[in-house]
Amino acid sequence: MAAYQKTIELKPDHLDAYNNLGNLLTQQGQFIQAETVYRQGININPYHFGSYLNLGNLFLLQNQIESALENYHIALQIVPNNPDILHNLELAKERQQNPAFYYSSFGDRLYELGNYQGAIAQYQKLLNLQQGDVNIYEKIHQCYWNLGEYDSAINILKTAINLYSQFAPLHFTLITNLLYQGRTEEAATQAKIASECLPKDYTFTLLKNLIVPMFYHSVEEIGYYRERFNKGLKTLIETTDFNDPETLEQAFLGMGRFTNFYLGYQARNIIEEQRIYGNFLHQMMSTKYPQWVQKLTLPTVEDKIRVGYVSNYLHCYSGSLWLTGWLRYANPDQFEIYSYYTGNCPDPITDQFRQYSYKFYHIPNNLEAVAEQIFKDKLHILVYPEIGMNPPTMELAALRLAPIQCTAWGHPVTSGLPTIDYFLSSQLMEPENPQEHYSETLILLPNIGVSYPKPQDIPALIKNRSDYDLPDEAVIYLCCQAPFKYLPQYDYILPEIAVKVPNARFLFFRGTLLNDRLKKSFANYGLNYQDYCLHRNVPERFDYLMLNLLSDVFLDTFTWSGGNTSLEAIACNLPIVTCPGEFMRGRHADSFLKMIGLTETIAENEAEYVKIAVKLGLDPVWCKTISEQMSDRHHLIFDDQVCVAALEEFYQTVVGL
Repeated sequence: MAAYQKTIELKPDHLDAYNNLGNLLTQQGQFIQAETVYRQGININPYHFGSYLNLGNLFLLQNQIESALENYHIALQIVPNNPDILHNLELAKERQQNPAFYYSSFGDRLYELGNYQGAIAQYQKLLNLQQGDVNIYEKIHQCYWNLGEYDSAINILKTAINLYSQFAPLHFTLITNLLYQGRTEEAATQAKIASECLPKDYTFTLLKNLIVPMFYHSVEEIGYYRERFNKGLKTLIETTDFNDPETLEQAFLGMGRFTNFYLGYQARNIIEEQRIYGNFLHQMMSTKYPQWVQKLTLPTVEDKIRVGYVSNYLHCYSGSLWLTGWLRYANPDQFEIYSYYTGNCPDPITDQFRQYSYKFYHIPNNLEAVAEQIFKDKLHILVYPEIGMNPPTMELAALRLAPIQCTAWGHPVTSGLPTIDYFLSSQLMEPENPQEHYSETLILLPNIGVSYPKPQDIPALIKNRSDYDLPDEAVIYLCCQAPFKYLPQYDYILPEIAVKVPNARFLFFRGTLLNDRLKKSFANYGLNYQDYCLHRNVPERFDYLMLNLLSDVFLDTFTWSGGNTSLEAIACNLPIVTCPGEFMRGRHADSFLKMIGLTETIAENEAEYVKIAVKLGLDPVWCKTISEQMSDRHHLIFDDQVCVAALEEFYQTVVGL
């Protein structure tokens, strides 16, 4: 393309360069630019048929049939009976008679090019001709969602449901979209509507009864939805008959699409709710697969201990990235590692799991096949790195596939399952009396309990704040957690800091869902939140890490601490302010800082949290000192092998060696 542009610059009358450049622009979906180039060629030589043919083809591609026909006719006047022109002319006439298919196909092409507005226009033309099948509505919805036009996305789903009320995916997508937008009451109403439309679909029975917010607008909502969940769970247990074959099958399918993942974000001990739901799930799986719930005898250890790890996330993912260290540093003389990858997003991290395993199985989307393979391998110990994030994994974990079954803090909440014997946690993370939070027997591994690989992709500081439209003179406080980690009772923390650090700026990555709450909390201090809160979309990891390097302070969330994000902040030498919570899930950053002996920025309460954050903002010398100390202590936290040795000692003990 650059060559043609250079040719045009040197020889402005080089007609072939215009046409070739226009063709390349067309291939790349730059239709407006292509039209401009073709017309420039026509202006140079209005008697060259090829320019009109190319322009006609461009219009035909965009389903602008009248314009295509006009240009083909002009081309034919210049070269009558040209077979290429005649052929395309017939294509244009055919599309004129039957345009529906072409609207759809061109819409798909525009979608692939990321031209979502253009795709919507084509799909809408199709709907103007005919009702359209359900896929067209789904495509329009996805276009709006990708554009961030969430209300339009939700409205098109509602329109589609009015036409296709029996199509379950429409209901499910609408419910989840409403939850993502913090519209929980609407989502609950929609779940009730879906359950009425599809009474046999247990997915909507679950959602109708157990829905909880992803995002809370007030503290009062937390208590309301806790009570609602408990009532709904009681109703489910009382009204579900697993002895009925049809009910059993529908329950299996429904529970394979649902977890109570967001329940743990309510900042309370949910062991009873987890245990009740875990027993309910186990009852269902026991009825469906009685052969896989029997007590198993521990095989004699004749040579090596067979340890299996099963996960949907044996790829680059926050919930399992830490697991690579357990496998990398495993003692191959004493252990055979079996890995079962049930997801379908393989990447270089997957290759690492494969490399570190004695046997590696990739069995996506097939619970029975995974269960059969695990059972066949006669493991001594089976470990689920996380339970509660992926619904089929939770169903699998409700079975007894190995005599000893464990989970870990990939999802740092008790599973509640009677089939999980041990929870592998961390000495540094757990508070006093931690066993009260777990249905499993708690095992405290030394340090942070995992061998987290030091990030190898931390870039050099090659960008400036101006590259991200950030003020150079500001104190940038990085607030990079998902919106559901920010509970409303802590909204006052940021304006409290802002009052004392007038040039503070709070940088968020994850959308603008918090804005209404932030507006109120800052207004309570006489401040305009827009003067202090910045939102940046950061799709690439490089930019995410660069913004860590360009920020001054990392503000950890209360009650559910940052895990991977805190470790990445340490790798970027970004000072962290944290306040350990009541549960392990609120103490990640606290444990990381303790492991590197950098406790000055750990607060005992909210007031001290604000005090530390303010001091870091006002005292750049101290802030720099903390950063330099972090840099000197990376070796203390990354790739820790002490915890791996303790893990293997536990494995040996539990099998009786």
